[in-house]
Amino acid sequence: MTNRTSGGAKPRITLTAIDHEKLTQLAIAATNTFPDVAAELADEVARARVLAKGRQLADAVRMGSEVLFQDEVTGKTTTVTLVYPPEADIAQGKISILTPIGTALIGLSVGQSINWTTRSGDVKRLTVQAVRDPADGAAQPA
Repeated sequence: MTNRTSGGAKPRITLTAIDHEKLTQLAIAATNTFPDVAAELADEVARARVLAKGRQLADAVRMGSEVLFQDEVTGKTTTVTLVYPPEADIAQGKISILTPIGTALIGLSVGQSINWTTRSGDVKRLTVQAVRDPADGAAQPA
């Protein structure tokens, strides 16, 4: 299944109830320290479809997910784990949700693409290739 969007349109995203609640609180808390990323995270959380408590989609990026994505310009694939700021460690591939790419990834499903803006202002496009749930270790390929 491929849900690519063109131009500036953002794809539909899905969040678990727990991620929705925690990320809403994080966006509010980060407003003073990381205003731009906090605002972007708040926008993403606000537009997300929220699943009933206890439900999740196997192929949707959530906190703790390992994500394989492709840079649509270079073709390079990268694997990262999406984490909360205290757990971030770029050397281990742990990307904070309070980074532009972390905010772009949250809620995407396998096959979805999104444009995102780097901290230096460059616009990039990525496509999620696989999502591995932190609990089961099984990748969900496209």
